[in-house]
Amino acid sequence: MNVITAQPSGGPDVLRIARRPVPSPGPGEVLIKVHAAGVNGADLREREGKYPVPPGAPDIMGLEVSGEVVSTGSGCTRFAAGDRVCALLIGGGYAEYALAPEGQCMPVPDGVSLSDAAGLPEVYCTVWTNMMDRCALQAGETVLIQGGTSGIGCAAIQIARAHGATVFATARNDEKCAAMQTLGAHHPINYKDTDFAEACRAATDGRGVDVVIDIIGGDYLPKEVELLAHGGRLMIINLRGGKLAEVDFGHVHARHLTITGARLRPRSIAEKSAICRALEANVWPLFADGTISPVTYAAFPFAEAGEAHRLMESSRHIGKIILTA
Repeated sequence: MNVITAQPSGGPDVLRIARRPVPSPGPGEVLIKVHAAGVNGADLREREGKYPVPPGAPDIMGLEVSGEVVSTGSGCTRFAAGDRVCALLIGGGYAEYALAPEGQCMPVPDGVSLSDAAGLPEVYCTVWTNMMDRCALQAGETVLIQGGTSGIGCAAIQIARAHGATVFATARNDEKCAAMQTLGAHHPINYKDTDFAEACRAATDGRGVDVVIDIIGGDYLPKEVELLAHGGRLMIINLRGGKLAEVDFGHVHARHLTITGARLRPRSIAEKSAICRALEANVWPLFADGTISPVTYAAFPFAEAGEAHRLMESSRHIGKIILTA
């Protein structure tokens, strides 16, 4: 089969087509003929040699795919050859065939194309487990979503709005703010000309927000802690802006705040499978009835993976970037 490799590590130009044997599914695994693969920020850092790949992960990038089941290993009962699925992977998605634990496979939601489905597993699993499960966002609460036009941001805006929360979201220009408003953000904020904390306080009569979903870190963290309302929760999903910050923990102590963080990729198959079942039960019906929809910005053939990575690095996109086999 054809796969995309990044050897040696470096910029988008190191991505090359290589040949590898088609893998065979082991117990509890499903072999998928890949139709499309989602591109994620972790892929870029892995390509650069800056991402800590979990033990046992293949040396091929790609954390999510869609396609058709070809064969299954012993003990598999949910899916059979010919089923159309999308799947959350520990790696290996940039290939014509990919292995996934059966528990991390999901049927393609009704109303979603097979190509668009490739961009769902990673971001929706991330958003559900962090915003809805760990942060327990409730109807009537307020949430600030940083980076609202990223894949995670687009998913978070739609899920939060669908569950009755008031949504604040940030982006770098007016075009992206308009896109966030179309997705359901009540208060899109252009962070280039507006202080996001001031905008949130003004719209909440000084109360602040209940939940912050942060994919930046660094200098954002102290402002976010100060912005949280009593009982507020700060979820750190990424730290692209830096790992270190000086935070006034007096706010945490006085207002009963919770600060937490999480990575999805290193979690166990059992944990990730449970998240997938939660998506099937709580989010997949929202695709079927049109409440939410996939946001695919661009699709590139596998041979142009370098161009897909360049687009993601430019931050011009809104939503997901897809590779098609």
